[in-house]
Amino acid sequence: MKVAILYHSETGNTERMAELIKEGAESVPGVEARIMRVERLDTAYLAEAAVAAFGCPTYEGTCSWQMKKLLDTPGLPLGGKLGGVFASQNWPGGGGADLAEITMIAGMLVRGMIVYSGGITSGSPPLHFGAVSTRRPQGFDEERCRKLGVNLAEKGLELFGE
Repeated sequence: MKVAILYHSETGNTERMAELIKEGAESVPGVEARIMRVERLDTAYLAEAAVAAFGCPTYEGTCSWQMKKLLDTPGLPLGGKLGGVFASQNWPGGGGADLAEITMIAGMLVRGMIVYSGGITSGSPPLHFGAVSTRRPQGFDEERCRKLGVNLAEKGLELFGE
């Protein structure tokens, strides 16, 4: 089963989150994952993927305009896919990561995707809307990223098989 991880990153923090999510997804047998920047999508791979994760930094308390533009692009092959979200923020006391994730989730639902994180019921660490990292992911934030990859891969296999 294929997993596509689409992201926008300015400083490398969100890119690192994408790499960790890929590690988590590929730790599940039978799963292949590919990360791609929003500026350089592999639409053929995206079309074949059963699962797609979207991530970006927070901008002014919500998702980056680059991610919003991607989710607003007509014709992307997203319908029926399982999806999840992740966001980085540069302020430890908050910075809009929840709203960024909700904005991405809204775009995914409009595109006909099934949204999943595992929330607080799928082991530790809890994910709520998705994985969040403050600045460069370390420790607990790294664990959340890998956990999102595992959760999406396992649920994707459960729903769609190999």
